[in-house]
Amino acid sequence: MKKLLMISAAVSLLATAATAQTTVTTGVGGGAIQIEPQYRTKIKTYVTEKRVRPVTTQERIVVGAQIPASVELEAVPADWGPSVSKYRYVYSNDRVMLVDPGTRTVVHEID
Repeated sequence: MKKLLMISAAVSLLATAATAQTTVTTGVGGGAIQIEPQYRTKIKTYVTEKRVRPVTTQERIVVGAQIPASVELEAVPADWGPSVSKYRYVYSNDRVMLVDPGTRTVVHEID
């Protein structure tokens, strides 16, 4: 019986680990953002191929921080996926930062 319980626990742990690798969920405030791996790849490819110019600010841009009004927020391309279409983005320090355009708050970092 103890072996069966150990095997069940191991299978459950492996299934959880496999699920965790397929979707990244993060969020600030009350909302969570789910970005599928294929969209994360598209986002990274986009900033590389389009040679998006990085934004520089005196303060480090991190999740939860507000973007200064002097920084222009870029529209999110449609092929980045439906879960991020309502956001804008900035590119800083080799990371794409998704920003809530209403509050100018960084809600997600894609490194």
